[in-house]
Amino acid sequence: MATCLTHIEAVLNSRPLTPLSSDPNDFSALTPFHFLIGRPFSSVPHPQLAETNITRLDRWKRIQLIRQHFWGRFHNEYTSLLQAKSKWYDSRGELKPGSLVLIKDKSTPPLLWSLGRVTKTYPGVDGVTRVAELKTKRGTIRRAFNCICPLPVED
Repeated sequence: MATCLTHIEAVLNSRPLTPLSSDPNDFSALTPFHFLIGRPFSSVPHPQLAETNITRLDRWKRIQLIRQHFWGRFHNEYTSLLQAKSKWYDSRGELKPGSLVLIKDKSTPPLLWSLGRVTKTYPGVDGVTRVAELKTKRGTIRRAFNCICPLPVED
């Protein structure tokens, strides 16, 4: 149980809070780990376990399955909290080029948060922006606004 709770604590303390800098090539964010250990936490990703009967798994696999389940729930609910709750036809213009965003992706392993910088936004025919081009560590991608979450920025 202590191992499982330690993994859950690591997930909670790895979440990105705010960008560390406004540099467009910096994809790092301030996390609670910066306050606890002075640096971001790094972890080796473990393979995803298939949905199986938890009573048939050995102890290590059971802990990994619980950890992955918690990660999936927390990642989904935390990113939902970061997204603005406005109607789809109302654009508040919060997403500007250079903003650091969290990319929602269900396939990311525990403790790895996909971050990217907005390089360009694309307005629709009605003038409302719903798509952004993001620069990530792996290259440039396009995502809809419902798949990205802007991190709060200190003014």
